[in-house]
This record gives sequence, structure tokens and C-alpha cells, in this order.
Amino acid sequence: MADELQPVTVLLVDDEENILRSIQRLLMDEDFDVETATSGEAALEKLQTLENVGLIVSDQRMPGMNGAEFLGRSQEYAPHAQRILLTGYSDINATIEAINKGGAGRYLSKPWDDEELVSAIRHALGIYRLGVETRRLNEINNQQKEELAAWNAGLKKRLLQTAATIREQHEAIKGLDEKNIAAVLCRTFDNFFEVMGDRNAVHARTVSILVTDVARKMGLDAETVALFRLAALLHDAGKFGTLSHMMHKHLEDMSESELNDYRQHPARGEEMFSKVEELAGILPLVRGHHEAFDGSGFPDGLRGEAIPLGARLIAIADYIEEAAHSVDQNRADYALMSVKYRGGVQFDPQLVSSFQAITNLVYYEGRKAGTVAEVEVGPAELISGMTIARDVESGGGVLLMQRGNVLDAAGIALIRSHYRKNPPAHGVFVQLLED
Repeated sequence: MADELQPVTVLLVDDEENILRSIQRLLMDEDFDVETATSGEAALEKLQTLENVGLIVSDQRMPGMNGAEFLGRSQEYAPHAQRILLTGYSDINATIEAINKGGAGRYLSKPWDDEELVSAIRHALGIYRLGVETRRLNEINNQQKEELAAWNAGLKKRLLQTAATIREQHEAIKGLDEKNIAAVLCRTFDNFFEVMGDRNAVHARTVSILVTDVARKMGLDAETVALFRLAALLHDAGKFGTLSHMMHKHLEDMSESELNDYRQHPARGEEMFSKVEELAGILPLVRGHHEAFDGSGFPDGLRGEAIPLGARLIAIADYIEEAAHSVDQNRADYALMSVKYRGGVQFDPQLVSSFQAITNLVYYEGRKAGTVAEVEVGPAELISGMTIARDVESGGGVLLMQRGNVLDAAGIALIRSHYRKNPPAHGVFVQLLED
């Protein structure tokens, strides 16, 4: 925005030139430009040529156009500028008019106190600069919304195009065994995410790798493996659109409205693909990937083995990928430890251990077996049962928890509370022990 690059201008308006000079002297050392005018009419003409006017200071009693009238008309040329009226004690009605109609934010009685006048000018310019920054951020926000909308429109178009090619490919492989269809669709969508190439694509493809490996090692038939792989690729498709900006946001950091929207994305994903006959097999897996083993999940509150097997596998892989991505080192150990702590509650405990080998392979870092390590995590990633590797202190140096303590719900709540109010420069270090 132009306002950011140009110096701020203060316009002084008074029919007495000695008063203008007096105020100019007060402002000699300030970090803004000063312009003057000796009448309201002249000031309006000058406003048409000036840019980035942050403040107008006007006397009330002037020949011709008075201060209240001038300030009102000045809004046409400098709508965002702050306004101060200089007035005598007897001009109370004019002062009220200037505030109500002229946009004056403050008035000062004549004769004024020099320090009070300078302080009022500085304060008014502070408000103006804050407004400039707010408008700049709003402009960036609106631009990002437009870009996001364009990206979403393009993504939706690409998804629809991808879905449209499915029928073409289906026709082409009618002569083949029906078991080959899911494999063809997997390659189609895998290529789509490869071209997409952003964080969401990395997440989708990694979850697919994890699920596919476990499904194969469970001895499932090729058709089922391909179906699970395809569902893993598309499990988060319901987030595309209005939820794209918070696809990997912690639930604890979401507002109530964001959380309500987020809980709808499995159903949205199911609906997105419901009209494509060839994708019918993935619908319950996409819908069910946020169901919890103890029944506390969404959208249907399914429990235990009532949750489709593929959905249970995707849920674990989804969590492992997010957990591994949240830390900079020891990713496999941290992700496996975290998902293990949630076994029986969020995840099927019989399936959690099946992900160990593929997780270690995907996030291999070469650490020797049996060695103790630590990892730095944010307070949102803390789970009951984790062991603190270093003393935990607030940003103010208050000791919250000593090294070696095992986290429970109360300890986690304490740490999160202090990190919100007075966060230190680092996260919480928790201990890892490789099996």
C-alpha cells in the first residue's frame, strides 16, 4: 500500500499565520511532514494534491468556512485522516458539530498547552498508523482469500477432471478383471497428488504408503489393499475448500465454529465421491477415518470393530504422519510413541503395533537401537504417559515440571496454560526410548 511507503503528513489550518508557525516550531523534530493552509477553502484545495494525510488540525473560527464545516468536507479527500479541532470555550456547539459531523476525534481549547497539543498529535497519528496497518492486513487477508478461492476452484476442477477420467479408464479396462479397477484408480489419484505437490499432497501420499504396507502384511487380498490405498489417498478430500487453511491445525487451536466445520469433513468427503460409482467402496472408509475406538470420534460415534478396518488403519496412519511432521528429529520414535499412548482410546490397539516397521522405514534417521533420546514438541502434542526429558519452565522462568516426571492430564493442562499466557522460546522436551 502507498500509505506504508510515504511519510505521514499533518495538515495545519488556521487563518493566523503566526499560530501556524508556532505549531510548526513545536513539531520540528517529529517524524512526519507538516503542511499548512490559512483557510478551509485553501486547505480543501491542498488536500486534493496531498497523499497519506494522517491528521488534520483545524481552528474553528476562521473567515468564510469555519472549522467544523471544513472538517466535514475534508472527509471526501482524506477519509482515513484523524481530526483535531482547536476551539475557544464559548464554541461548544461548534465543537459538538465538528465531532458529530466533521469526524473530529478530539478538540483542544485555545490557548492550548504545548505539551498537550504535541501529545494529542502523536496519539492521533498512532491511531492513523494503526488504521493503515489494519487496512494493509485486511487487504492481504482479502487477497489470500481470493487466491485460496481460486486455488480451491482449480483444485475442485482438477478433482472433477480426475473423476471424469475414471469412467474413461473403466471403459478401457472392461475386458480386464474387475480387481484391477481399484489399482488403476490408485495410480490416477496418486499421479494427481504428485502433481499437486504441496503439504496436503505429501500427507495424503504418506498416509497411503503406511496403510498399503500394513494392509499387505496383514495378508489382505490385492483388491482390498488397492481399495484401502485409494481411500487413504482421498481421506482428507472433504477438507478442500473452506477448510484448506486449517487442514493441519490442532483441534485445541480451533474456534468453536472452525471445530464444527472440521468435524463435517469426513461426511463432505463421502459426499464428494458419492456420485462416482467406481469409488463406492471407499465411501465408508473416508467417512469413518475420524471415528475413535472408544466411540468418542465423529461423525457417527462408531465404536471398536464397528468402524471399518480400512478406516481404522487410515486413522492410525493419519495420526502418525501428522505427529512425525510436527517434530524435527526422532520422528518415527515420537510418532509411534504418541500413537501407542492413544491405543484403546482413539485407535485400535491391535493394529497400532503393525505400523512400527513401515514407520521406522519411512522416517529412518539411523539412531542406534536401545538409545535414549528426546524430542521437542509443542504443548498441543503432549499426551498423558510421556516422560519429561528436561525441566519445563514458563517464559518467566517459573518451574512447571521437573525432568523425569510422567505427564498426566493435570500436568498437561498446567503446561498448556502457562505456554498460552507466557510462552518460552522453545517447546517441551519429552523422552523417547526405542523398543
